[in-house]
Amino acid sequence: MKRHLSCLALYILFLTPSFAQRSLLQSGPMLGYNEMREVLLWAQTKEPARVQFAYWVKEKPAEKFFTDEKVTMESEAFTAKLPADEVEPGTDYVYQVLINGQAVELEYPAEFKTQELWRWRYDPPAFTVAVGSCSYVNEEVYDRPGKPYGSDFQIFTTIHRMRPDAMVWLGDNVYLREADWYSRTGIMKRYTHTRSLPEMQPLLASTHHYAIWDDHDYGPNDSDRSYIHKETTLEAFRLFWGNPTFGVNGQKGITTFFQYNDIDFFLLDDRYFRSPNRLKHGDKTMLGKEQLEWLIDALAASYAPFKMVCIGNQVLNPAKASETYENVFPEERAYLLKRIEEEGIKNVIFLTGDRHKSELSKYVNAEDNTVYDLTISPFTAGVNTWEEENELRVEGTEVAEHNFGLLEFSGPRTERVLTIRVFDADGNEEWSLEIPSEK
Repeated sequence: MKRHLSCLALYILFLTPSFAQRSLLQSGPMLGYNEMREVLLWAQTKEPARVQFAYWVKEKPAEKFFTDEKVTMESEAFTAKLPADEVEPGTDYVYQVLINGQAVELEYPAEFKTQELWRWRYDPPAFTVAVGSCSYVNEEVYDRPGKPYGSDFQIFTTIHRMRPDAMVWLGDNVYLREADWYSRTGIMKRYTHTRSLPEMQPLLASTHHYAIWDDHDYGPNDSDRSYIHKETTLEAFRLFWGNPTFGVNGQKGITTFFQYNDIDFFLLDDRYFRSPNRLKHGDKTMLGKEQLEWLIDALAASYAPFKMVCIGNQVLNPAKASETYENVFPEERAYLLKRIEEEGIKNVIFLTGDRHKSELSKYVNAEDNTVYDLTISPFTAGVNTWEEENELRVEGTEVAEHNFGLLEFSGPRTERVLTIRVFDADGNEEWSLEIPSEK
């Protein structure tokens, strides 16, 4: 049972925030998953501390609710994940992080709105989801010599300004360096350093965040199931991200699923089960049989007007380059696309990263169903400027600069439309495209 405070105690607690406690806040607060009756709240401190969240209906500031309290520990990188479990659907809330019992004053809004209970009542709400990948935050002492690899960090301020309802990070959200790869200390410090970027904080506090990983936040470049510290990076991922679950069918890894209003999102793990890219014989797989078959089952079972499949590497691009699915695992790619075709699964859109440039690929299968692959990369890491043939690329969608995508879902229940908009780091629109849901 949550504690309630007297009016005098509330006055002391909330109107005289402790600047000393603010100095203990390392990063966050951050919004994790968003459900009708539960929202995950996250924060990280600089040392052991008691962390709790207060929250209240925006129009009823006098009635406050409290999460449980957690003492942050060095063994968990001083992170705290606490569900707000006294919320109601479709309601606007304000929240506040408490450290050692005292409220922390922020310089930006900390608010959220729970998902609406719309089914059988009215059309699904319109909403927006930001997407992107490849976020490199410089730290000179550990970076490669020469020109800094990361830049244009204002991109996170730009995304925040557009107030998306949710955000999906499509991998390489953290860049582990050589000094980090082979120690738990290095891995946790790298995750902490990236999460603490000042430009990122207002966005973390106001948008619900979901994530997958790719090689750089999983391990070394092009890393796979042989990486010796994959259990440690899995632990770091679980500590720093607020996905609803991690792994399916009793497996490890980061695979999960969430539904936002009427749209289904399938978050895949392209590293934990991945065979080495250069393996010549034996089990050649990116996803592994269990995860692959789960995905096909879940897509076949979905009634969503759009099925958004999030995976680190490009799926549709037929170029045999880098870590495209076709280049490294062509048999598995062919099997996945064939099963989508055989099952007559419509409105599949892959959301991918990795390539340090953005583009939209389009493929029409033998059942006359269109499959898309929206690649959005990079946020702040180096940009891919070399030309590459992609016969499935939609003309005018290639972007070779720091950028992000905004997915806008709108329209009545039976006529949903996805509008893809891609912006540069300063918020200038590069291109936009409407995709109606196929019947």
